[in-house]
Amino acid sequence: MSEHGLREIVDRPDVGIVMSDGVRLSARVWMPADAGDDPVPAVLEHLPYRKRDGTCGRDEISHPWMAARGYAMVRVDMRGNGDSYGHMEDEYTQQELDDAVEVINWLAAQDWCNGNVGMQGISWGGFNCLQTAYLQPEPLKAVISICSTVDRFADDIHHKGGCLLNENLAWSSTMWAYSSRPPDPALREDWREIWMERLKSEPFLIANWLKHQRRDAFWEHGSVCEDYARIKAKVLAIGGWADGYKNAVPALVENIEGAKGITGPWVHLYPHIAKPEPRIGFLQEAKRWWDKWLKGIDTGVEGDPAFRGYVMEGYRPSRFNEPRDGVWIADEATGGEMHDYPLGPDGQLGREGETRVQIASPAHCGLGGGEYYAIGRGPELCDDQRMDDLYSAVWTGPVLARSVDIVGRPKVRLSLSSDAPQGQICVRLNHVHPDGASTRVSFGVLNLTYRNSSASPEAMPVGEAVEIELALDHIAYRVPEGHKIAVAISTAYWPLIWPAPEVARVTVRGGVLSLPERALAEADEWSFEAAEGAEGWQTEELRAPRNVKRQEIDHATGLVSLIIDDDFGKVRDVRHGLVSGGVSRETWVIHPDDPLSARGMTHWTEETEREGLALRTETFARMHSDREAFYVSGRLEAYENDVLVYARDVEERIERDMM
Repeated sequence: MSEHGLREIVDRPDVGIVMSDGVRLSARVWMPADAGDDPVPAVLEHLPYRKRDGTCGRDEISHPWMAARGYAMVRVDMRGNGDSYGHMEDEYTQQELDDAVEVINWLAAQDWCNGNVGMQGISWGGFNCLQTAYLQPEPLKAVISICSTVDRFADDIHHKGGCLLNENLAWSSTMWAYSSRPPDPALREDWREIWMERLKSEPFLIANWLKHQRRDAFWEHGSVCEDYARIKAKVLAIGGWADGYKNAVPALVENIEGAKGITGPWVHLYPHIAKPEPRIGFLQEAKRWWDKWLKGIDTGVEGDPAFRGYVMEGYRPSRFNEPRDGVWIADEATGGEMHDYPLGPDGQLGREGETRVQIASPAHCGLGGGEYYAIGRGPELCDDQRMDDLYSAVWTGPVLARSVDIVGRPKVRLSLSSDAPQGQICVRLNHVHPDGASTRVSFGVLNLTYRNSSASPEAMPVGEAVEIELALDHIAYRVPEGHKIAVAISTAYWPLIWPAPEVARVTVRGGVLSLPERALAEADEWSFEAAEGAEGWQTEELRAPRNVKRQEIDHATGLVSLIIDDDFGKVRDVRHGLVSGGVSRETWVIHPDDPLSARGMTHWTEETEREGLALRTETFARMHSDREAFYVSGRLEAYENDVLVYARDVEERIERDMM
């Protein structure tokens, strides 16, 4: 025990945990050196992202810090990834969750563990800790879920409002690359055999996902919203307003007894290392949670407000993650009182009267939007909304006589008709500055055939008015006095969603914006400790990271392209010497007059090196569609010292289903 009360820790890089089917999973464990004499709780993070060279940056900041305070922090490579054996077939499979339960039971039985286990994670790890809690393993007492979802169909990267998110291609390409990498040859004598088997079994996930365009049993599996009451572990949920997963924290707080929620201004990162600032002392908050539910120490967490959220002061539109001014609120409710504002005549928001507006946006409308889930790289947030407003119907409110705190989930009710049986709309809630600049506050999209059901879509009755309600994403945002609130509606939102198969002209015949307004927060109602952490990952930089995001217009063809190139750089771990690097490339192309011109292309490079050994995978994926079907293809190449040692091509046609 140190003079500051911290315990000396050990770092075990490759602890084997053998599953009941004989597959060995690899874990990295940070724990107090004396845990065998003074057992501690274990906290599990179960991921496919490689503990040896993938999540090290955040692991090395967080896990040693917590271990020194009396916890065994256990970071497991999921089967088929990193230094673990076996194969991965898809995300959140029953096999994945069964493995997590086995690991939890194994941890609880170790002589260095006191029998109590927690589970935490962000994104994939945030999803599966909730899904594992749903299975109710007895030792699992508490979870901390960050940037996650409760509904795999409607609030993950797959669909939003019944629209097909282009993240389906982007994320499947990411996993096509991530999981194609070999284990560290220094840890596995049979690394080449493992690698070849991994390459042969690597799933092309976009094809799996496109075969389920309705909310069927495939998506119900792992969606904890199917039965929140099954989760008995104590839940702390954390999210970010600049992340794609804004709705899980309120859903968990509202539906799970004793759950607590925190949402800050952040992108898709842990809140002690996140952008935009301010950051918070996440590790101290996590320790309070674990101390209570895994050690039985009275830390007062059960008395914390149900929801703590950061109300962002209205800010100028910018694609970059500048710090956000604002205040922390503390409430038992996750939203304010709803106030209705009619979509009135002549584009006036809040004025009663008849409105009738036709909308037929060009297919490239939406380029002012940002990345679906931003992760802190380069120009990834929303731009000035005026560029998309040009192709939208806009209703603007009067100059505000007072500041308005929007806290909760805005909703829009519309009466509309369409001249085609299929179509889509995007609704954006904007903050209009005195000089006309426009910041996107929240948004929602809807596939009009999914207006009544995501399980049983139905064609629009051509020319007939229908009533719809569209919930936008949760938000906490202050529109200042002297500024304006606006609603913009378009019939395209590219490249966030894949376009409908034909251009639909939608006529809005009336509508109402319901805005959740909270009493103005005059000052912080809650304060967090400052962010802390351990020293962090020690690396030697071999290639600096670089980010490119640009739009191009081919004036000969009329095609509009968005190009995103992310070079993540290359580094050498100074302790064990493994070299890792990667480059991601995405291109999205469409013609403004032709939704069937849409196509997406990705190319990833992943590098794993040791002295005298250079291993590399190159993965490629493409997607386009016609009126009847989606067409996806991919190629996977593996190189050893620049010699091609494996290659595989995949190609599939999947019929469109009201999508």
